Amino acid sequence: MLKKKSLRDAVVAAKNVLVRVDFNVPIDQGKVTDVTRIDGALPTIEYLVEAGAKTVLASHLGRPKQAGDPEFSLAPVAEVLSEKLGQEVLFFPKASIVDDEVMQAWEDMKPGQVMLLENTRYDEGEEKNDPALAKKFAAFADVFVDDAFGTAHRAHASNVGVTDYVEEAVAGFLVEKELEFLDGALEEPKRPFVAILGGAKVSDKIKVIKSLLDKVDKIIISGGMAYTFLKAKGYDIGTSLLEADQMDFARDMMALAEEKGVELILPVDFAVSQEFANTTPIMTDDENIPAGMMGMDIGPKSIELFSRALEDAKTVVWNGPVGVFELPNYATGTKAIAEKLAMIDATTVIGGGDSAAAITQFGLADKMSHISTGGGASLKLLEGAKLPGIEALSDKENA
Repeated sequence: MLKKKSLRDAVVAAKNVLVRVDFNVPIDQGKVTDVTRIDGALPTIEYLVEAGAKTVLASHLGRPKQAGDPEFSLAPVAEVLSEKLGQEVLFFPKASIVDDEVMQAWEDMKPGQVMLLENTRYDEGEEKNDPALAKKFAAFADVFVDDAFGTAHRAHASNVGVTDYVEEAVAGFLVEKELEFLDGALEEPKRPFVAILGGAKVSDKIKVIKSLLDKVDKIIISGGMAYTFLKAKGYDIGTSLLEADQMDFARDMMALAEEKGVELILPVDFAVSQEFANTTPIMTDDENIPAGMMGMDIGPKSIELFSRALEDAKTVVWNGPVGVFELPNYATGTKAIAEKLAMIDATTVIGGGDSAAAITQFGLADKMSHISTGGGASLKLLEGAKLPGIEALSDKENA
């Protein structure tokens, strides 16, 4: 249960509302090329428009090196958002983000109107959580709404600092949904509970593995990180990715899994190549990878093994692809796992980042229970960490 106040708990009719959204979207030649994150914020924005709130939106975009860098302007986002809302979204391309012109336009806004501020990272105080910038943001708000789960693991002025200067800070509908699925999967999972961890490095997932071993019934470890585990077990891994300094950790985790009665599952065959390129895959017979070859994807026996492990699952959390899915010839394993998740009767939670990109690439997004909009934030939750952007919200009474 969400222990923080949500938008449903707040009175927003005819109020001044500041919403931290995540419009960190890809832009090419002045056009937004993927509107997924904009669409994700629409339920919250439309709710506020219908309630007659004066709504101001704040978001970062990329990492501008200087204030006002046109490459990182949110102007293309304002254009898309205007079309989707069916009204002009006020926008002022300002290096200063908030100045007298912006404040005057805000004062002149009518109930139900929407303004989008320029890129919050144009001000270096954003990432420093500078109180002076936080106060500027707070000036727009009787109520602050955080609907940017993708930044919830960071303490910035527009999502954490601002909450010190407003009466009420609540979760938007997107953040509420993220926490419902991610917290729900971790705190009260239907069992069997299976975690799939992929991606490149063991070191990126140390805390996640430790945390999940206390929660799951099975853990599938694949992707680049699997080779360190296999090497620790004595297998040959050729030129595959190896973190030699993590081999002891891998051994410890395998021993801990056995001690806790958690089934830790590793790949048993691979699609390999001599180079990191979209070459024709060569299949191994078992876990051993020939000298001079690198693992690029799991093989058919591993696909079958993983699929069997998922057959009776009731909750699945997936973070990290099982192969180099960006290269078509090595996307087979990741696609097969995605298709298996689409078939089973389970709550399937995809932890953002590359996993979410893969699911979308394969056209299976609508078959998953939930796809997180924040790779870094979802990873922190899987680690059992507190998210500053969530902790800063107002507590729900009697929660």
